[in-house]
Amino acid sequence: MMWGLAAFFVGEERVTNQFSGLVMAAEDKHEEAFLLTQQVDEARHAQHFNRVFEEVFAYDGSFEDRLVRAREDLRDEYFTLFDGHLVDAHQALLDDPTNIGAKVDFVTLYHMVIEGTLALTGQYFQTDSMEKRGILSGHLQGFKKISQDEHRHVAYGTWFLQQKTRDPELAKRVQDMLVETLPAAAGVLVPPGYKVGDDYEYLGYTSTEMNEFAFTALSRRLKVIGVGLPALAA
Repeated sequence: MMWGLAAFFVGEERVTNQFSGLVMAAEDKHEEAFLLTQQVDEARHAQHFNRVFEEVFAYDGSFEDRLVRAREDLRDEYFTLFDGHLVDAHQALLDDPTNIGAKVDFVTLYHMVIEGTLALTGQYFQTDSMEKRGILSGHLQGFKKISQDEHRHVAYGTWFLQQKTRDPELAKRVQDMLVETLPAAAGVLVPPGYKVGDDYEYLGYTSTEMNEFAFTALSRRLKVIGVGLPALAA
């Protein structure tokens, strides 16, 4: 449970911190307004998890201190994705917000891989476990609201990529970004002590159940977008 919560706590801080470039890349005022609301959402999510770690699990110190402790529970693949791929994709947008290819790369990673695959998978199984066990009722209520936000965010990413991938070159960029980032994403779903491909249980759910849920979530959105799942991930 702590490993799964740490992944969300650190992840919400990361996606809040690595987002302003997408706001800068908005193509009209409507998109800009939506993206600003998403950045506020992500900041609120990070504050929620900070309170959980402070008030429920009694992690002393500052927000930053609690993040440092939470990061100790996470795997190398997690940092490859959130401190590597995400930071690089965001920096490319900061360098040139008008670069539509960089924007497609970022939305693919952020909205399809991180939010649409990893976050929604973790939310589904953690929420189901807490409901069945009758624990952490305050966090559960907040987590359900966070999940509602994430679905709204992913809907934006799906719409955006659906429009842009009418250009075959941009459709290829989506696939290339998936090929580049999905290996690390697969490792994010694996608890400490295991490696990708191992059988494991997480909160009573099997690795097969977890992987099938994540695979189906991504596949369905790519179908709506009109882009096939790369052979690497199939």
